[in-house]
Amino acid sequence: MARGSKSRNRKVVPEAAQAMEKFKYEVASELGINPEYQSGYWGNISSRECGAVGGHMVRRMIAAAEQSLINQQGGFGLEPDAQPRGPQGPSAQ
Repeated sequence: MARGSKSRNRKVVPEAAQAMEKFKYEVASELGINPEYQSGYWGNISSRECGAVGGHMVRRMIAAAEQSLINQQGGFGLEPDAQPRGPQGPSAQ
């Protein structure tokens, strides 16, 4: 980010900011990223490495959300054996 500019990105759940920061460092450690980031300064870390951290964070969050849906009864409110309707469903014939 350019010097003096403000981020316009807003957290959907501001209370999660600290947990997300911890999660970022956890993923960076798991990936074996250059340990310079541990000082809190990411300027010496390559864009590729930063992108890898963000990508893995997203993958893990999606996996957690999918698992949460699976654990809910019926997921999106469909019965387990319900089939979609429309051009791909049984009524398309």
